[in-house]
Order: sequence, then structure tokens, then C-alpha cells
Amino acid sequence: MQRRWRIIPHDASRVQQLAASARVPAVVAQLLVSRGIYNANDAAQFLSTKLKDLRDPKELPGVIEATQIVVDAIRDQLPITIYGDYDCDGMTGTAILVNGLRLMRADVSYHVPNRLEDGYGLNEAAIRKLADRGKKLIISVDCGITSRQHAELCRELGVKLIITDHHTIDGELPRADAVVHPRLPGTNYPFGELCGAGVAFKLAWAICQQVAGSDKVTEPMRRYLMQSLALAAIGTVADVVPLLDENRVLVEHGLKTLRAQPLPGLAELMKITKIDQASSVTSDSIAFTIAPRLNAAGRLGQAQLAVELLTTPGGERAEALAEYIHQLNNDRDTLQRSVNLAAQKQAKEEFDVEADAALVLAGVGWHPGVIGVVAGRMAEKHAKPVLILSMDATGKTQAVGSGRVGGTGIDLHAALSECSERLIKFGGHKAAAGLTIEEDQIDAFRGDFCEAIARQWSERDIVPEIVIDAEASLGQLNLETVKQIETLAPFGAGNPRPTLFCGNIELDEPARRMGGGDRHLSVKLRQGTKTIRGVAFSAGDWCDALNETKGTIEIAYRPVINEFRGFRKVEVHLVDWRPSNRSDGAAPQTTNVDSLVDA
Repeated sequence: MQRRWRIIPHDASRVQQLAASARVPAVVAQLLVSRGIYNANDAAQFLSTKLKDLRDPKELPGVIEATQIVVDAIRDQLPITIYGDYDCDGMTGTAILVNGLRLMRADVSYHVPNRLEDGYGLNEAAIRKLADRGKKLIISVDCGITSRQHAELCRELGVKLIITDHHTIDGELPRADAVVHPRLPGTNYPFGELCGAGVAFKLAWAICQQVAGSDKVTEPMRRYLMQSLALAAIGTVADVVPLLDENRVLVEHGLKTLRAQPLPGLAELMKITKIDQASSVTSDSIAFTIAPRLNAAGRLGQAQLAVELLTTPGGERAEALAEYIHQLNNDRDTLQRSVNLAAQKQAKEEFDVEADAALVLAGVGWHPGVIGVVAGRMAEKHAKPVLILSMDATGKTQAVGSGRVGGTGIDLHAALSECSERLIKFGGHKAAAGLTIEEDQIDAFRGDFCEAIARQWSERDIVPEIVIDAEASLGQLNLETVKQIETLAPFGAGNPRPTLFCGNIELDEPARRMGGGDRHLSVKLRQGTKTIRGVAFSAGDWCDALNETKGTIEIAYRPVINEFRGFRKVEVHLVDWRPSNRSDGAAPQTTNVDSLVDA
């Protein structure tokens, strides 16, 4: 399905007024307007990333009750277990609480379920085992908000339970001893988009204040909280929550800490991946380097080792863990490529990729740890929801699945709810979800699911699109302009790196594939006398079509600064492209960045 290009129209006078009143460069003003920000106060609030902009942790619903339970457990030396999720968000949040409770000399351990054996969330067998080992308090991280039965089990076993989570609240709350959640019913916390690690950070901060007996914590606690900001930043970027409001503050200051004083395990991982050699650490550093490696451990059933990496005091163990997790990511990449090739082949040979409202693909032995990533890549490529199901090679009758919607705006959770009678269980949110299904129900489910998605396409008039902020010629792309754009960082969900439009482009030399498996694309672009390198990740299959296109092309792209061996230059990351002589013949309605920067 082709994406529509929607170029945001701008009122030039409004942009100029904002530039003057907010005292920002005109290009920044235009990008702020494209994000719905029209006055100086809103601009200042958006651009501000001061630590003082973080709300008092005690304002977060449930924190006061949870803090008192934890502080009492520390005082009484009760055995505490942090029970985290196996994804990057859960692992970083777990590490935040483990590191803090160790600092306070609590009797603390951690448990992270095995993704391949235990599944998501609280687990009855694990809770019973923890109780048998004498644990008296379990604190969940990034999971538990729907674990009503597990909360009752904890009560039966005499184990206190604190749930910290941020996922969708579905029905009655669990009867835990405390529930910490930014969208707790009956409360009005101003920002409901914290991730699991963000929630854990707020709880850790409140615990430090309570133990210190003051809002101003001790110097060791301050150092710990600053290093925890780095963990919260990793979890925030990895979980793709909106980088707005408090999340911008967490990520901005977490990135600074990650650069200046990373935890020992993270320092070793950054050394292996050469992030430590860069002049700065960005949200892209997390999204494309750190988070995938931590997630690889969870995907391959080794999440415990990732948490150990984030909590180790350093030394040879930190080096060994970083190297092992780096290798796990290579293994994950190999598995992912194998499943992706098989899924793409199945989609092409067995389904009408263009006509079907969604894709539901299933294969025997597809590794369940990578199917979510494959679903995400395919959803982006085909501009439609994709579910990937892994059927067991040992003869089990149940398949597990993972789904993504890409940037379509489809509500995946709602569609699965319509088909719930076909499923054993499912969970997640609008953009991503997991499920379990009997294999003999897959075909019937596929039909029901595609119908549910088709209704959303038609009833909500959803059209997959690429939102373009402005037009900018290649000649405009210099370091100063891109530096101005970078003032809107950190970029991510809710605040994407600006996408620009440029037409009348020629290939200065043929496009070529690059990267393992020829997955990526490299191309040298020319407009007039200006040439620039373009890269398109996971778009190696554009290569032949680009080289065969006659005449000029138009591109949607994101400008970036590439740093190599101390040399910095501007490149473009291609988002999409199309021949200039497209059939609709419509001229883009744009505001040219050139005139704004020169203003």
C-alpha cells in the first residue's frame, strides 16, 4: 500500500511571529508550528528540558503508598524481589530499583521471566518459588496491571505486592498492596505517557527522599538518581513512548549522563559499539545501538544477564557480559533475517499484499523472540498491520504471535478485541500486541482480523501517510541548518525527526545495496550542482527500481549529521521516494525552508 505524502501547510506570517516572539531561528519556528505550537510560551515549554520540569515524584498516583511499604521493608530487612519485564523498558526499570535498594542496603534480588518459557508478566510458578525462598515483598516493573489472579495469590502466600506499570488498564485493578501507574482511575496526573522505567525512576526518587528525610537527597543518592536517568532514558526511547513533557526531560538529561558517567556495564557496551568515541550520545544511539542489544538478551531468553549488566559494579564481569550481549545481538540479527525472508516469501506467494487490509503470517519454528521485530519491519514496509505467528516445531498445538501497525494509525488492540473469541489470550496496546492462539484457529482468525482492520480503514477514513514538515533543496542542507533543527531533539515517538521534501533529484551515481544481507541502500543524490549522500535503512529492495527510473525523482527525507573520525557532514536518510512525473500530477503545497533560514 502506497503512503500518501502530506506536506503540512504553513502560515508564513505566523511562523515569523513565533520566530520573533520565541527568539528562535525561523526554521525552528516553522518546525514548531508543524507540531502545533504557535506561541512563545508553548515553544518555551516544548524546548525546555530542565530537571526542575520533572514533577514531584509524590504526585505520581500510588507512589506515596508504595514508598512507605518499601521504606518499611528496608528498615525491617525484609527480602524484596524486583520482578521486571524482559524487554528493554522492563530491564532498565528493574535495574533502577535494584541499584537504589542496594545503595540503601536493602535485602534485594531480581527476577525477570524467560520470554520463551514463562511468557509476559507475573507468573504463578515464579511467585510460588519466590515465596518458598522467603521473599516478603515483590515489586513489579513494567507489568502487572492486569494480574488480578496473581495479586490474589500473593495475598494467599503472605507476600506483599507493589505493581508499577504503564500499560493499558483493562477492567478491575488487581488487589495489590499498592499500584503505581500514571493513569490510575480516579487520579489526574498531568502526563500519562511515562514508560515502565520512567515510573520506576519516579518511585526510586520518592524512596530516596523518604529515606533522606528531605526533598534534597544525600550526595550518594543524587549520583545514583543521575545515573538512573540514563536507564530511564534508554527505557523511554526503547519503548517508543512520546518524547514530550517529562519524557523529553528524562531523555535529554539521561543522554548527558550516559555520555559523562555511564554505569560500568553500559560503559563496556558503549566501548564495544564505539558509542564512547562519538562527540555526543543521542536518542538514535539508544534506538539503533544500545536498546537492540539489551532487547536481544530478552528476545533470546537471557534477560537476567542484561539486568546483571546494568547492575554490576564493573570489572571483568562487566566486560564479559557486554561482550556476550553484543554477540547475542548478532545471533538475534541472524534469526531475524531468516524469519523476515520466510515471512516476506509467504506474503508474496500466498496473499495479495496490496489488496489485503492486513497480513497474518505463520511459520513453523519461527523464533518467537524476533517475530515482533519482523512484524514491525513488514508493517512499515507494506503500510498495513502485520501479525507474525510462530508455530511450535515439537508438535504443540498453540502458536504465539506478535503484531505491529507501523505508522498506519490502526488500533491493533481494538481489532484483536473484536476477534478475541478466536484467541486464547492477547494483550498490548494500539500500536503493538502479542497473542496466543490454537493453530487450528489461525485461518478463521485471519479472516476475522482482516475484516476488523478493513472496517477501521473505511470507518475512520485512515490513509497511511508520510507527514512532511517543509520543502528544502539539497543546497540548503548545511551544518548550521541541521544544527538548528537539532535544537528540537531528543527525537522519537511524538517528536519525530523532521521530514522534508525535495524534488527534481537525479542519481549522481547508481544506487547500491549495503549492509549484511544487502538490507540497506546507499545512493548519491544530485540537485543542480549540489550532491549529497543518502541512506535508506531496511530498504535495499528500492535499489533496482531507483536505478531503472527514467527522469528525476522526488524524495521525502530526514537530514542528519554524520560523524566519522571527527569529521562531520550532512547526509539524508530517505523516508520515501517517487518519480517526479507521478500520475496524480499534483504540485506539493509547501513552504520552502530556504527562505525561512535566510530570513
